[in-house]
Amino acid sequence: MSDTMPTPASNDAAETTQNTTETTTPTPASAPTPSTPVAPAPLTEAEATEAAKWGRVDDEGNVWLLDSEGKDVRIVGQYTAGGTATDALALYARRFLDLQSQVALLEMRINTISPEESRKSHKHLAAQLEEPAAIGDIAALRTRVDATLPLIEERATVVAEQRAEAKAKALEEREAIVAQAEKISGQDPAKTHWKNSRAQLTELLEQWKHAQRHGARIDRPTEEALWKRFSSARTQFDRHRRQYFSERDKATKATVSAKEDLIRRATELQNSTDWGATSAAYRQLMSEWKAAGRAGRKEDDKLWDRFRAAQQVFFDARNAHNTQVDEEFGENLAKKLELLKEAEKLVPVKDIEAAKAAIREIGEQWDQIGRVPRADVGRTEGRLRDIEQAIRDAESEQWRKSDPAVAERSNGMAAQLEALIAELEAQLAEAKAAGNEKKVKEYTSALEARKQWLAAVQAD
Repeated sequence: MSDTMPTPASNDAAETTQNTTETTTPTPASAPTPSTPVAPAPLTEAEATEAAKWGRVDDEGNVWLLDSEGKDVRIVGQYTAGGTATDALALYARRFLDLQSQVALLEMRINTISPEESRKSHKHLAAQLEEPAAIGDIAALRTRVDATLPLIEERATVVAEQRAEAKAKALEEREAIVAQAEKISGQDPAKTHWKNSRAQLTELLEQWKHAQRHGARIDRPTEEALWKRFSSARTQFDRHRRQYFSERDKATKATVSAKEDLIRRATELQNSTDWGATSAAYRQLMSEWKAAGRAGRKEDDKLWDRFRAAQQVFFDARNAHNTQVDEEFGENLAKKLELLKEAEKLVPVKDIEAAKAAIREIGEQWDQIGRVPRADVGRTEGRLRDIEQAIRDAESEQWRKSDPAVAERSNGMAAQLEALIAELEAQLAEAKAAGNEKKVKEYTSALEARKQWLAAVQAD
């Protein structure tokens, strides 16, 4: 990304270009010399009558400007083209009409052109009307020109306010662009979507250029300060992006290297017939594979296919071996299932000693039969263990009930509870006789609890 601030198109220049398309204020020609023949533009009858009021031609060909009372003011030129006095007056009246048109144009354009352009036009007309080479109501024209100045200044105040508002808005828009760029560049590199973020920064740059070219101008120092922040944000984003992908490339290379080593180790184990140890070794390799991370989707898929192919050789061989073994042990499974049917008849246990003798004999036969298919080891061994546990539990329960120490403890506790029950029954009777409902309720609850405890002790 370039750090050079885009050069804005000058608004002033644009405004000047626009204003020059307006009708250019004509500059009156200087008064003709006596030797220059001029054909005056014809006036209408009303214009000719009006011109005769503000001028006269003396015997020497001098054209005089008259005031509103018909008195001579000054000579505005000469006319010796061989024409009539009417022609002479028409020439200088036409110049007055030109000035009058310029004044009317200024009055009309005050609210459509810039105050600066209006001031220039006002100054130019005021200078032209100081001693114009024209006849007509010059004083009235001067008054009209003077009257435009307050309007121009009023318009300037409005334009200044509009420009201030536009500048504030432009500044707010630029600051928003910079703030968004700084937010993007300040993201956590590990969580950044680089493609989308880069596209957002490019869009923000286009917004900056558009605001610079078409929006209101802001002062140069402020614009440069904002551009510096914007440029710094873009530079920081690019730096973080380079660092992120550089580190990711390093991590990817390390991952590929680690997985290549795991593939090598898996290949070395694939022909082993030590089924248990090698299976454990492959589980360890799988744990290391997961911990190694990813190396990019395409690369990682290729590595995984090689790793899986290497270990699959071992697992295919192991499965074939187990299938063969399971076929050999199928008869053992049938024999053990028959033993389980006999053992399950011992539960529930009725004769503990007989059950113990029977389960010992079954256990001896069980061991003599040998191994069963791997898939059936858990369920067969589990069923036998459950039966053995049931016999042990029955023996423990019988011993508990016949233990003299337990019986003695139970008898002692029973005697204590019986005494307590008798005491509570006496207290309950007294409470009922006294009509104490609160005590009746309390003793009744306590008495029921003790009776339940006694029943439990006697049951043991």
